[in-house]
Amino acid sequence: MHVVPGKPLREGLERVLLAKRGALIAVGDGPEVLSICTGGFLLDAEFSPQRLSELAKLDGGIVLSADAGRIARANVHFMPNSSIPTTETGTRHRTAERMARSIDVPVISVSAAMGVVTVYRNDAKHVMQSASHMHERVSHALQTLQRFRQRFDLAITALSALEIEDTVTVRDVAAVLQPAELVKRIAADIDDDLVELGEEGVMLRLQLDELTDGVDEVRQLVARDYLQSAHGSDGVLTNLAKLSTHELSDPRRVGQALGLSETRSELDASLEPRGYRLLNRLPRFPETLVERIVEHFSGLQKIMRASVGDLEAVEGVGEARARSLKDGLARQAEASILDRYT
Repeated sequence: MHVVPGKPLREGLERVLLAKRGALIAVGDGPEVLSICTGGFLLDAEFSPQRLSELAKLDGGIVLSADAGRIARANVHFMPNSSIPTTETGTRHRTAERMARSIDVPVISVSAAMGVVTVYRNDAKHVMQSASHMHERVSHALQTLQRFRQRFDLAITALSALEIEDTVTVRDVAAVLQPAELVKRIAADIDDDLVELGEEGVMLRLQLDELTDGVDEVRQLVARDYLQSAHGSDGVLTNLAKLSTHELSDPRRVGQALGLSETRSELDASLEPRGYRLLNRLPRFPETLVERIVEHFSGLQKIMRASVGDLEAVEGVGEARARSLKDGLARQAEASILDRYT
């Protein structure tokens, strides 16, 4: 994007704002743009923030090349079709919106009175925020994301111990998938802001990646463990994504969306995991082998109680892997119980 912080065009737009001037800029100098231009003069000069700021002193619009590397024309009068609908009221903004809806190029409107920069493209409209405001907003959002990530981690730790003890309920599964869904939503919002920050958001993106690491994978595995169809978990998780933030705070609504409960009393109904999540934590166990083991035993408790000989009966599980599986699950059981009760 040409308007992210750190790019020459963004610097030029900020110079225009600091000078308390307005501007109307088309990023593209193809025939479709020239067809709605009249007057002005041909410039064809290399782009610089200073040149853009000086040209904004003129009354007319500015035409840049598609890569925003050159200033093609200045002081032009844009004449889009006046019958094109617009929701804007100011002359400059109305013209920008009509241009964007009639030709497929970004159109930028700088409002001197309001001190804002608005980018139009087709039917989309985006009001740009200052880099400092974006940094502050992302930082606050990352703090919120961290709190939900902590809730998710605690819920997963508790779920592991409950799975070992065979005491999982619908409420426990909802307690994992609820913060996981919120982490996903908050991360998506932050990602949108980081796109606008461009190179200035590199360090913030590293924080985002760290806070979201592994969440989606675990979320998918929990869904496969408990939802009615292990291979149809994506559709059920889509139902969860349709819930409002307020609805997500209600375990009953979460349970209903997952197809696990209909009434509040059913939140305490017992569930048994298939074993996908804990088996995926074992080293050197490919997904195809995990699938065979789960299908063969149909439940985590049966897998945990199986002997080495029983495990060897599964195609692809030799004696070494069978012992590794037994030892790995035993270590997880010990660690989960210690985490839960210490």
